[in-house]
Amino acid sequence: METKCPVCEQPLQQIGSGAHCETCQQDFHLEARCPDCHKPLEVLKACGAVDYFCQNGHGLISKKRVEFVPVAD
Repeated sequence: METKCPVCEQPLQQIGSGAHCETCQQDFHLEARCPDCHKPLEVLKACGAVDYFCQNGHGLISKKRVEFVPVAD
């Protein structure tokens, strides 16, 4: 998954649960969004597993389908 900087469109470097742009020198957190409605997903964590749930009628979303969108910190 290559995520681009929303400011300069350069590829972001993933750092932990966030991302960093070397060009802009800005940090971003990555927000999980539904691939169908593009709204934020609820992150469910239990017993070491992470699941994503869309509260807008799309139910559980596979980790492979989740869109991660950079949002300024």
